[in-house]
Amino acid sequence: MSDSSGKLKLGALVALVVGSMIGGGIFSLPQNMAASAGVGAVLIGWAITAVGMLTLAFVFQTLANRKPDLDGGVYAYAKAGFGDYMGFSSAWGYWISAWLGNVGYFVLLFSTLGYFFPIFGEGNTPAAIIGASILLWAVHFLVLRGIKEAAFINLVTTVAKVVPLVLFALICLFAFRLDIFTADIWAVGTPELGSVMNQVRNMMLVTVWVFIGIEGASIFSSRAEKRSDVGKATVIGFITVLLFLVLVNVLSLGVMTQPELAKLQNPSMAAVLEHVVGHWGAVLISVGLIISLLGALLSWVLLCAEIMFAAAKDHTMPEFLRRENANQVPANALWLTNAMVQIFLVITLFSSSTYLSLIYLATSMILVPYLWSAAYGFLLAMRGETYEQAAAERSKDLFIGAIALLYAVWLLYAGGVKYLLLSALLYAPGVILFAKAKREVGQPIFTNVEKLIFAAVVIGALVAAYGLYDGFLTL
Repeated sequence: MSDSSGKLKLGALVALVVGSMIGGGIFSLPQNMAASAGVGAVLIGWAITAVGMLTLAFVFQTLANRKPDLDGGVYAYAKAGFGDYMGFSSAWGYWISAWLGNVGYFVLLFSTLGYFFPIFGEGNTPAAIIGASILLWAVHFLVLRGIKEAAFINLVTTVAKVVPLVLFALICLFAFRLDIFTADIWAVGTPELGSVMNQVRNMMLVTVWVFIGIEGASIFSSRAEKRSDVGKATVIGFITVLLFLVLVNVLSLGVMTQPELAKLQNPSMAAVLEHVVGHWGAVLISVGLIISLLGALLSWVLLCAEIMFAAAKDHTMPEFLRRENANQVPANALWLTNAMVQIFLVITLFSSSTYLSLIYLATSMILVPYLWSAAYGFLLAMRGETYEQAAAERSKDLFIGAIALLYAVWLLYAGGVKYLLLSALLYAPGVILFAKAKREVGQPIFTNVEKLIFAAVVIGALVAAYGLYDGFLTL
């Protein structure tokens, strides 16, 4: 699992990637997808996602191998390629995305427990928030005991969560009916879904959400036993998860029709299996989801703390986030992260924010870090940096980087203006930490180009704030 020096081996890194990618998203996938698109659009969307995300995985693999000095993944790549403020924004956006996702996970976890205990309702009742808060701080103190121990527990929960997914795929394979699958391929019977292009666009944020975590190994690159394992773990993790996601989504569409799936309550995988085998199917999936969410929460708490710590180590974040406890855990970064999760858990009591609106916002926050990573991979190949003796590899990486960059731009478009503006509202306050970090090392806050970028962020944030106040934007 890890060697005596506390370094993470390949198995632990793969578990971090799979563990952070298979969280709650896959268990809600049948309904989330059916609510956005028909069978044909789903297949087109998965094809685009598979190619786009695979190129992104390859970019992370290439950067891990070609730039072994850059620790901290998405954050370090943005900084190396595009300067301090872009690096900071990537770390900040990634961090917010990660803890917002955790809030979504808590809501889904207690919504699932509500299946057994009605007091938890949809995951945002007072009892659910109290339960979530107790669990949050239990995970917090577990992580404070050490990254290596937490990574081992993550490995165990990753294995445990894969078992119900395999059973679901096998059972649905036998129950699959081609006549249901092909009944209304282009969703002509549900005109409210819009054109096929519209359907593909609408399902994109869900597909990105279920893939977030693909960069998990690169975030922990400084703790890996072998640097080459970082890239391997990224690609192995990606292919494993892609296989599960497509099987769960496509097989569900051959068990129940798209309109039936769209009406299900989440976790919709439970309802699909119940439809095939009866009540025990729903219980099996619900138990699998609870284990899965606990593991994913652990992965994401680790990732949240690590990204802030990595950015603080080279003075992009303020110094106080660099402090580690006796177990070499970035304690201050951990406290700040979980304090934010706690505040937002309380907000879900008073807000109508559902699991889906939380994950859309979390997803839109991560699109910018992905964009800068893809752009940096493309930039390296274009300049020929580190490719002095590898001309063939350079043209291959240039091609892969170009597709990854196009995919990242397409995702921003698919996310739409609403989430871009809401992201700006969350990006803008980060400047306080950035300014503090710059002051600590006696440097000016912005370069001239960064001033223009920050001005654009502020304008977007003001429009979003007015939109929320006026009601033309909603969370």
